[in-house]
Amino acid sequence: MLVMFLDSGPLPPRSVCQTCLLADRAGQPRWRNGRLFCAHATRPANNTQPACYECEMGFTLADVAVPQLELT
Repeated sequence: MLVMFLDSGPLPPRSVCQTCLLADRAGQPRWRNGRLFCAHATRPANNTQPACYECEMGFTLADVAVPQLELT
């Protein structure tokens, strides 16, 4: 899941990307062949930190894993 970081905290990309010309039709960041098309990587993922990107509008995005909930 991509998260956008602002000074005020994390924000879902949908709230910003809806107005971006590079977003897909649903107003989400555009992925192409498993790569983020509308941004460039600033830090690759490793065991302790998620991959980070900078979008063409200047926002910082992180590809964070959302823990799966176990249903009992």
